[in-house]
Amino acid sequence: MSSSRIYPNVELGDGVVIEDFCIIGKPPAGAAEGELPTKIGADSVIRSHTVIYAGNVIGKHFSTGHHAVIRELNQIGDDVSVGTLSCIEHHVRIEDGVRIHSQAFIPEYSVLKKGCWLGPKVALTNAKYPRGHHVKENLRGPVVGEGAKIGANSTVLPGVAIGKQALIGSGSVVTRDVAPFAVAYGNPARPRSDIRDNPEYETTENDR
Repeated sequence: MSSSRIYPNVELGDGVVIEDFCIIGKPPAGAAEGELPTKIGADSVIRSHTVIYAGNVIGKHFSTGHHAVIRELNQIGDDVSVGTLSCIEHHVRIEDGVRIHSQAFIPEYSVLKKGCWLGPKVALTNAKYPRGHHVKENLRGPVVGEGAKIGANSTVLPGVAIGKQALIGSGSVVTRDVAPFAVAYGNPARPRSDIRDNPEYETTENDR
């Protein structure tokens, strides 16, 4: 007998592996069991103690570490990985090839574009005035651009846009938008150079 619980109206693609003590398709507050369809694409691996709420549409080759939590109503592409103890809140859009390392926090209304990378303990935020009046109506998640990388223990403030292929140094506090290809770090993070000037950076046809 499986030690995991899979709720009604969950569709699993071919070859999906669900390890012990997972919960898949858990209804959020106000929803009945099976009311919101949940889909997980082929050849995905859901590691033990992961909780995935109902209403998620997840692509193929998805993987989680242990104890990951993914709230309801997210759109998640192919080849996405979510590390151990990371938390993704609801109404988040994650495009193909995104890598989220361990203990990261992704709040509501964040957008992670294709191929971006978030290091361990990265915290995105979405409330400019927590517990303030009308806070829920004014939540704004960050947008992390295609191929951008955010170093470990960095914090990104609400509504900030990090440009394509930008690099945020570890431990930074990102308070304002970061241009494409910028290398930025510090508290507050400031642009210091262009990633294309680094000899280890591989230039592609998209570098313009």
